[in-house]
Amino acid sequence: MMNQILFAGVIGLFLTLVGTPLLIKLLARKGYGQYIRDDGPREHHSKRGTPTMGGIAFILATIVAYFLSKVITGKPPTFSGLLVLGLMTGMGVVGFLDDYIKIVKRRSLGLRAKAKMAGQLIVGIAFAVLALQFADNRNNTPASTRLSFVQDFGWSIGPVLFVVWALFMILAMSNGVNLTDGLDGLATGAATMVFGAYTFIGVWQFQESCANAQTLTNPGACYEVRDPLDLAVVAAALMGSCFGFLWWNTSPAKIFMGDTGSLALGGALAGLAICSRTELLVALLGGLFVLITMSVVIQVGSFRLTGRRVFRMAPLQHHFELKGWSEVLVVVRFWIIQGMCVIVGLGLFYAGWAAKK
Repeated sequence: MMNQILFAGVIGLFLTLVGTPLLIKLLARKGYGQYIRDDGPREHHSKRGTPTMGGIAFILATIVAYFLSKVITGKPPTFSGLLVLGLMTGMGVVGFLDDYIKIVKRRSLGLRAKAKMAGQLIVGIAFAVLALQFADNRNNTPASTRLSFVQDFGWSIGPVLFVVWALFMILAMSNGVNLTDGLDGLATGAATMVFGAYTFIGVWQFQESCANAQTLTNPGACYEVRDPLDLAVVAAALMGSCFGFLWWNTSPAKIFMGDTGSLALGGALAGLAICSRTELLVALLGGLFVLITMSVVIQVGSFRLTGRRVFRMAPLQHHFELKGWSEVLVVVRFWIIQGMCVIVGLGLFYAGWAAKK
């Protein structure tokens, strides 16, 4: 059964390695180049015109890798896997419309704020509502109305509050990845690490599933997750696809993911967290996205309250650029921070299981 994970990861990697250059040529021929803000770091002006909307490559690669892994192994898709893929694709469509308007319609702000928010809300609400359906024979739905860290805890917050909570997570993670996607390869590399963590989490939850309680040495430490192995397949497909895309997205980038990619990746992260019952843990696993988002919140809040800026420029990566760090230096050091977040997050995940042994 683990072959699904291997196939999904390898196929996703291969498709983006081979397919991204074809997308680069197509986008370049149509003149779909990146818009660069004039108030950003001066070094970024040379990137103007680099093909964007590269998220198309890893969205399609992930979907194809997932379904091909099912065809090869003869295993059917699950509702949890399909919901996460649907959330990723829906958010990617919203991002694509934003990118398309920026580039083709020559409107620098892309979609109107209300239209963009409406699109994200429609996709997010559809995911949240459907995630509480499709109960299995243990009465587990893809999502739970209880909050979770390394697994569910506390009382049910009810379906209405769950939808609100899910929307908050989806919007927070999508905007977090979007803000991080400011330097070549930064968001792609960071997301690859988090998807790798979720591949491990899905495998571990499958091996320690309450559905297998009779064969477990400690049934009290089991996980009530509807489709943990299939979530690992989705995460592996995303990890492989992002890793292959990174080959072309790393400095100097031949293509940018655009809002098409960043919103899709954020949606996928939120979907995996919700369906794997690790909603609060994702804030640590994706710690770099949270850190960069908080830098923007602090910058805006400080300026409105005191008229002063805490950072030379927000998001945080541009602050260090303006301090004289090279782009590659910022990216590598931020990757190290993200790697430490993943290690600590997985350590806490394991500790939560070990504490119940």
